[in-house]
Amino acid sequence: MRIAVISDTHMPRGARALPGDCVARLRRADLILHAGDLTGLAFLEELLGLGPPVEAVHGNMDEPAVRARLPEERIVEADGVRLGMLHIPGPSAGREARLARRFAGCDAVVYGHTHQPELTRHGALWILNPGSPTERRRAPARTMLELELADGHLEPELVRFGP
Repeated sequence: MRIAVISDTHMPRGARALPGDCVARLRRADLILHAGDLTGLAFLEELLGLGPPVEAVHGNMDEPAVRARLPEERIVEADGVRLGMLHIPGPSAGREARLARRFAGCDAVVYGHTHQPELTRHGALWILNPGSPTERRRAPARTMLELELADGHLEPELVRFGP
């Protein structure tokens, strides 16, 4: 199973669009995860129209209609893997341990907010941030994650789209 993970898209905003390669990867995925700050309900509808099922959480910049449709956090089960999701992970000091406690029993935690990609391990737990495919801020590139799931095992890969 292949999961495409994005966050912090902040759309619609002017002429901003997802990179073409990002859209292709989203369409090929078996599941799409969005870790918050979609911003507008129109973009959520656009994601839902790509084909694969979408699981998402709302972020701090999301309009009220998005907040009404999406939870602040959730746990998604896919192919024997439990994925915790939230937008704001809290301060960087102690983040991994805090997320591990908050999402006990999960194999990975996916978060957003920082626009900084992260693929780290905290014991057996993956701590994952896809960065942003549209607004890199201080990150060197616009990014997303792809997760390959097989037999209860998760293998993340960071996908870069350039500046």
